[in-house]
Amino acid sequence: MARMIFVNLPVTDLARATAFYEAIGVKNPQFSDHTASCMVFSDTIYTMLMTHEKYSQFTSRKIADAKTTSQVLLCLSADSRSEVDRIVSKAADAGGAADPGPKDEYDFMYGRSFEDPDGHLWGVNWMDVEAATAQFATENA
Repeated sequence: MARMIFVNLPVTDLARATAFYEAIGVKNPQFSDHTASCMVFSDTIYTMLMTHEKYSQFTSRKIADAKTTSQVLLCLSADSRSEVDRIVSKAADAGGAADPGPKDEYDFMYGRSFEDPDGHLWGVNWMDVEAATAQFATENA
């Protein structure tokens, strides 16, 4: 059975956050209303953007400001280096910040990152699994 993951993110402006994620190509109106927007990255990965009021229904803890504190580092896989660049460019064009962290540049892996308007950090990585496996086998032999 494939397990689904729902990443829940508090946002300060739901309309702005929804527009940002739609611009990078994800949305599911089925689970969206005036308090939350569901963003579908794949058949198994969903992100719920929630107003602070809605998010607070699930926790009594203070909501961290993702622009000043680190909550979590999220990472998506991509099918190619060019797809990594395309996703990060879309995020920047939609009002996010491209490459808030260093790029990952290896023979077997390429990665970049973006920050959404609320400060949530996303990595986007491509990996040649066969090349990575071969390199790790050689290093650990």
